[in-house]
Amino acid sequence: MGTAAETREAADAARSGKGRAGRVRSLALRWDTAVGVLLVAVIVVGLGSTDGFGSGENLAFAFNDIVEVALIALPMTLLVVAGQVDLSVASMLGLGSALTGALWNAGWAFETIVPVVLLAGVAGGLLNGWLVTRVGLPSLAVTIGTLALYRGLASVALGSDAVTDFPGTYARWTVDTTTVPGTFLTYPVLLFAVLAVITAVVLHATGFGRSLFAIGAQEEAAYFAGIRVKRIKLLLFVVTGLFASFTGVLFTLRYGSARADNGLGFEMLVIASVLLGGIDFDGGKGTLFGAVAGVLLIGVLKNLLTLNDIANEVQVIVTGLLLVASVLTPRVIAAVVERRHRRAAGTPS
Repeated sequence: MGTAAETREAADAARSGKGRAGRVRSLALRWDTAVGVLLVAVIVVGLGSTDGFGSGENLAFAFNDIVEVALIALPMTLLVVAGQVDLSVASMLGLGSALTGALWNAGWAFETIVPVVLLAGVAGGLLNGWLVTRVGLPSLAVTIGTLALYRGLASVALGSDAVTDFPGTYARWTVDTTTVPGTFLTYPVLLFAVLAVITAVVLHATGFGRSLFAIGAQEEAAYFAGIRVKRIKLLLFVVTGLFASFTGVLFTLRYGSARADNGLGFEMLVIASVLLGGIDFDGGKGTLFGAVAGVLLIGVLKNLLTLNDIANEVQVIVTGLLLVASVLTPRVIAAVVERRHRRAAGTPS
C-alpha cells in the first residue's frame, strides 16, 4: 500500500483534486438541470404540436420503447463515473436473447433459462473486469473486443434463426399495452424507476458511491487512500454484464422474438444517454439524475420525431448532435470558468 508519507501525500492530492473538481462538478449539476429543462421543453412542445403525443397509450409506448437502454444506463453511469466504459453491453443483450431462444428451442423451462442467461451476463462481466483490472488493459479496447466476441457467440448459439412463441404468462408483462393499474407506466418502466432510486442512493448517499467518484477523479490517490480500486471496478463490470443479459430476456419477451442481432447498436444509445446527462467520460463527475434525464430526453425526442414522420436517418443525426453538444458544452463552460478564476487570481492563462 505504500509508506505513511506516500499515503499522506496521496490524501493531500485527493483533497486538492476534489477542490479542483468542485467547480466542475457544480457545472455538471447545472448541465443536469439544463438537460432536465430541455426534457420538459420537448414534452411541452410535443403536447402543443402533435396530436396523440400526450395520450396514455403513446406515453406508455414511448417510455417502454427506451426501457432496455434505460436499464443498462444505470450500471453504465456508475462505470463511467469510475472512469471506465463497457461497449459490449449491446452484444451481451444479443447474447442473452440468443441464449433465451436456443434454450427455449431445446425444451428448457423458461424459469430455468433466465438464471442461466443471467449467469452468462455475470461471466461476460467478469471477463471484461478481469482483463481491465488484472491484465491492465484499457476498458475501451477490451470491450470493443468483447463486443465482437459476445455478438459472435450469439450467432453461434442461434445462428440466423428467430425463435418466437414464448410463454404469454411472462411476455404480457413486458409489452406497452400492459400498464400498472391507474397509470401509463408499464411494469418494465416501473422496475426501472425502482432500480433508478436504488442506484441514486448508492451513488450519492453511500461510501461506495463516494469511492466511485474518487476512483474516477484520481485513481492512484484513491488506491493510496485505502479504496479497493480493482475490486470495485471488477464488481461494476459484473453488474453491467448482469443488467445487459437481463435486458436481453426483457427485449426478447417484449418483441416476442429471440435473435442474435437483437439490440444491435444499443451501446451507442446507452453511452449517448449517459454523456448527454453530464456524466464526464473521464470519470469523477456527474449525477444519476442527469443520466436518467438524458435517457428520457432521447426516448421522448425519438417518439416525437416518429409521430411527425421524421425519417430514422434524421433521428440518428439528431441523437449524434445531442451527444456532441453534451460532450463539448460542459468542457467549453469549464474552460471559460477556469480562465475567469485564473484572471481573478492574477495567474497567467
